[in-house]
Amino acid sequence: MRLVSLELESKLREKGLWPETRMARAGVYVVVLDLLFFVVQMLTSRLSPSVSASLGGWVSFLSGLAIVLFGIVGFRWLRSQLLWRLRNRLIVTYVFIGVIPVFLLVMISLITLYLLAGQFASFVVTSEITSHLRSMEASNRAMASELATQLDRGGRPSAETIAGMRSHDADWSRREVCAWHGAALPPSCSGPPGAAAFPFPSFLTGDFREIVRDRSDLYLRATSMVKTGSEPVYVISSEPLDRLLMDEIAAGLGEITLYGTIVAPAPGAAGNTSKPIFSAQNQNKSGVAISVGGQAGVSGDSQQLAPTFTAGAIPPATGAFDREITFGTPLAVIDWASGERHRAGALVRVQTRPSVLYDRLFAALGDLARGVEYILLVVAIFFWIIELLALFIGTRLTRSITAAVAQLYEATKHINRADFSHRIEVKSSDQLATLANSFNSMTTSIEKLILEQKEKQRLENELAIAQEVQAQLYPRLISQLESLEVHGFCRPARTVSGDYYDFLSLNSDKLILAVGDVSGKGISAALLMATIHSAVRAYSLESVPLLREAAAVGAAAGSGLVLASDLRGAEASPGTLLGLLNHQLYESTPQEKYATLFLGIYDGAARQLTYTNGGHLPPILLSEDGSSQLLSCGGTVVGLFPDVHYPEATAQLRRGDIFLAYSDGVTEPENDYGEFGEERLIELVRENRHLPLARITEIVTAAVDDWIGDKEQPDDVTLVLARAR
Repeated sequence: MRLVSLELESKLREKGLWPETRMARAGVYVVVLDLLFFVVQMLTSRLSPSVSASLGGWVSFLSGLAIVLFGIVGFRWLRSQLLWRLRNRLIVTYVFIGVIPVFLLVMISLITLYLLAGQFASFVVTSEITSHLRSMEASNRAMASELATQLDRGGRPSAETIAGMRSHDADWSRREVCAWHGAALPPSCSGPPGAAAFPFPSFLTGDFREIVRDRSDLYLRATSMVKTGSEPVYVISSEPLDRLLMDEIAAGLGEITLYGTIVAPAPGAAGNTSKPIFSAQNQNKSGVAISVGGQAGVSGDSQQLAPTFTAGAIPPATGAFDREITFGTPLAVIDWASGERHRAGALVRVQTRPSVLYDRLFAALGDLARGVEYILLVVAIFFWIIELLALFIGTRLTRSITAAVAQLYEATKHINRADFSHRIEVKSSDQLATLANSFNSMTTSIEKLILEQKEKQRLENELAIAQEVQAQLYPRLISQLESLEVHGFCRPARTVSGDYYDFLSLNSDKLILAVGDVSGKGISAALLMATIHSAVRAYSLESVPLLREAAAVGAAAGSGLVLASDLRGAEASPGTLLGLLNHQLYESTPQEKYATLFLGIYDGAARQLTYTNGGHLPPILLSEDGSSQLLSCGGTVVGLFPDVHYPEATAQLRRGDIFLAYSDGVTEPENDYGEFGEERLIELVRENRHLPLARITEIVTAAVDDWIGDKEQPDDVTLVLARAR
């Protein structure tokens, strides 16, 4: 079962259907739980309807939650797919930086222009109404002044007087005019036939021009007051705010719809009981109607805006962009009975077109309006050209960036395939071109590094072989004498070493000890070390012909190699061997190459060490009683000068004496306290003299490592120990 599950998971992962994120896994869990609840709901729908109904709510909730979770997962997946390419990211960035701000700016401009146009259309309507009210107020003022003059002269104006003051203009055909002057001048009205008389309001104290509501109808009413000797004269003009008036305003503007308030009077509310004393229904028809003065307010009414009428018509469009503009503005309305002011007692909705408003706005310019249109058109075209140029330049820049990134991406694929010969074609001189050049330079450097790495690997392989060969040169199986035990150790600072040591048995009682150090490090020092090793072993064999004494002490090259057959089988002395080795190295190596070498022959029967030293650090002989002796007899280094004589000396070894030879890699390492030093070396060997020689070597090398610390080993470390027994 486990294997089947793993196989199914592997197949789903290959197809990309396995939920990897927490959100996707949560969505899967919710869907599984939703299906489980749905199955249970279906099974319990007949057995237990109440349980089924309760589960239905959970099913709906889990379904909605699953839709939300998978919607988030889908959005993340779509975002990762779309925004993976740099080009898409730059496009999105350009949209957010360039397109969306421009779009918002255009939208704000269009909304602002729409609001300004609608406000201008509403202003035209309200200004026409205000102009009409001012005209009515001016007429009232003239009539009030005339009536006040007659009253001051003792006259008694009548309804015919007011009718005679009316103008014969068409505007006066629907206008009703009423005048009041206390008892001197009874209230009188003159108006069109069938016009309802209106009472004198209690709130009126002076001039007045507003839209009023009287008995649920809207009127334009203006009042003028002129003081006389006794009481002021009031003249009130009233004109219905109806379709006829709106038709005049809507002419050349558009469609105007008036929304008025439907007033439902409260039960038991008192109405107005005063009526004018006389009324002239028409200027061509005389007559007087008498009523009792007085008024009452209206309270507790419910109001609701509703379309009253529509005047005018929407003008035809002059172009594709000449769209309809609909805008409404509230009208302040005064309740004629109570004097209460309603800021939105009525509403005017205007439907028009920009072309109509433009003609009204620039009507005063005449032919210059066409020039303004051309200027605006040129500015719009100029802005569009700039936007298109910006779009073109942005697209080119985006392509240049994405192309450079695509080239880098393809180049990285070549690098991943170890194809370091691939180069990016550079066509520009910008930072992206510099990046491409840097990439090309990097691949060139990588190619060189790989070649160098291959060469280094080859050299390391050769050095490893050289290290193996050199390891074979050091003595591996040492033939210990009955009276002397020996031990040698060499640790190179690099792969191969220039230090040399050897133990060569001449017979059962004699042993040659050799310790040396070649100048320099590395392969050249190792080769010279191998030469010295071979020469010492070759010259130390008993059957090798010996040089005559003259040749050993410095005969010219090629003139002293005389065989002494009568000396065959004789033993070579350390001084003779070192002189012969010096002659060979001087003749066969460059002048700057030399070596230091200590040679000693130990005679077990006599317990004597015959030695000579060619410039090497003098070995130390440590006695059982704690005293020490430097074996310093010898001459200069080997291979640097011709015809060098190396004197010999003899040292007696007693039981327990320790012979200690070393290279400068043991005593010369430094730290903050100075060099390791010869005294510290002697002290370590003296303290551990009774331990095995291999253990003494370990203690000394560990002390040297501690002295060096984390630093690199500066030189080869060589240590040769021998102990008499």
